[in-house]
Amino acid sequence: MTKETQVSITVIRRLPKYYRYLSELLQKGINRISSQELSKLTGFTASQIRQDLNNFGGFGQQGYGYNVEELHKELGKILGLNKEYKAVVAGAGNLGNAIANYGGFKDAGFDIIGVFSRYYKDLPFDMEGLEVRDMSELEDFIKDNNVDIGIITTSKDNAQKVADIYIKSGIKGIWNFAPVDLVVPEDIVLENVRLSDSLYTLSYFLKGLGK
Repeated sequence: MTKETQVSITVIRRLPKYYRYLSELLQKGINRISSQELSKLTGFTASQIRQDLNNFGGFGQQGYGYNVEELHKELGKILGLNKEYKAVVAGAGNLGNAIANYGGFKDAGFDIIGVFSRYYKDLPFDMEGLEVRDMSELEDFIKDNNVDIGIITTSKDNAQKVADIYIKSGIKGIWNFAPVDLVVPEDIVLENVRLSDSLYTLSYFLKGLGK
C-alpha cells in the first residue's frame, strides 16, 4: 500500500480547493505563497495546510513558503489531472445539458465525448456539438471508445440500470448526480453529488439565522 492510499478522504477532499486557489494565484502572476497566506484564502489553518501537504511529502521551504507553480503542478499530479479522461453522460435533461456544455471540464482534461438518453428522438438540440444518442448504443460506444468516466444525470429510477451498463462496459469511475445510493463493486470509484443535500444544509444554517 502506498502512502497516498493511506491518506484520509477528508484530506483528499481539501486538495481540489488548494488546487483551485493556486490556479488563481498563477493567473495573477504570484510566484510564492506562505501557509499563512494560503490559510487566509482557503479558510483552513496554516497548520492544517502544512499537515495536509506533508501527507504527500511536503513542498514548502522554511522562510520561503511554497513555490506556487511547482505546488500547483504537484497537486495536479496527485489529483490525476496530468492525464486525460474520456467521459459520457447518461441523461440529457437540463442537468445533463449543463454538464455537457461546461467547457471547464475539457480544459481540465475531462473530455465528454458522448451524451445518451432514452428520449433522444424528442430532443431538438445537440450538446456541445455532440449528437444525443439512443441509450441502447451506450454499452457499445463505451467499449469502442475506451471511456474512463460515466456521468449519471438520469432519474433515480434509471440510475442503477445505467450504472450497471457502465460497470459491464468496463468503466471504472462513476460520477452520479441521481438522488439514489448506487450499488457498485469495490473496484469501482463512485462519486455522488447530492444537490439536495447541499441545499438542505444551507436551509439548516439559514434557520439558525432566524430566516
